[in-house]
Amino acid sequence: MKKGKIQFLKPILFVAIMFVASTLNGQQIKPSNSGYAPVNGIKVYYEVYGEGRPIVLLHGAFYTIEMNWSQLIPELSKTRKVIAIELQGHGHSPYSDRKLSFPALASDVEEVMDYLKIDSADVAGYSMGGSVAYQFAIQSPRRLRKLVIISSTYKSSGWLPKVTNAFKAFKPEFFSNSPFETAYDAIAPDKTKWTKYLEQMIAFAQTPIDLGESNVSKISSPVLIISGDNDGLDKVELAKTYQLLGGGGSDLRPMPKSQLAIVPSQGHVSLMMQTTTILTYMNSFLN
Repeated sequence: MKKGKIQFLKPILFVAIMFVASTLNGQQIKPSNSGYAPVNGIKVYYEVYGEGRPIVLLHGAFYTIEMNWSQLIPELSKTRKVIAIELQGHGHSPYSDRKLSFPALASDVEEVMDYLKIDSADVAGYSMGGSVAYQFAIQSPRRLRKLVIISSTYKSSGWLPKVTNAFKAFKPEFFSNSPFETAYDAIAPDKTKWTKYLEQMIAFAQTPIDLGESNVSKISSPVLIISGDNDGLDKVELAKTYQLLGGGGSDLRPMPKSQLAIVPSQGHVSLMMQTTTILTYMNSFLN
């Protein structure tokens, strides 16, 4: 691996590890319901909190419910029914040899909703979970009320080149003895699948994606995009995405139903640590 790639990856992994460590010490509440939903030949773990209008939370790559959402769930569940899902192979969800794909993961989300008898919901996704959320909006539009995308994109070219190059440099050993491995060992049904899980996820992260400009432009639900100004997303492409969703106008036309928020001085991982900021944007948009 080139030295430049190593130097670029080190701060990303360091901040990610610090974030994981901080969330594990965060405020915690117990779910009112949890378990496994049989979906598309695999089992997907879910947790339910609170009562009210449902919102589905989709975590980022290598994360768990607790790692990604422990700071937000206590607040959201005060007025909402929160359904947090651990995607294939993550957290409590067993490792599966099933090929990872965004259509399959989005279908899993819909099947979990069926299992919990939820007709429609708001959906919020971070990073990889945001890409799954975009796919869900495309293939299951009638099940979606509003969409929240946090530091994510629907295509590989939505990331800066240095980020996509960093994805290509990922190796399983980068995650050894990290809080990610500690969390996996604590809750994974089969701890011996750690290396296979990493290899599967790294291959998935290195596979180019493009869910389609025409598909995104047809998303009828309102969309809130939240991005850090230094989170690795190409802001030119992000602005184009906002335009596809009907935004980017002026006072000469009605305010669009979708919204774009750029949070200053925040990177991809640190953005999720801004609980108050994200919650304020989400509540304003969803309510």
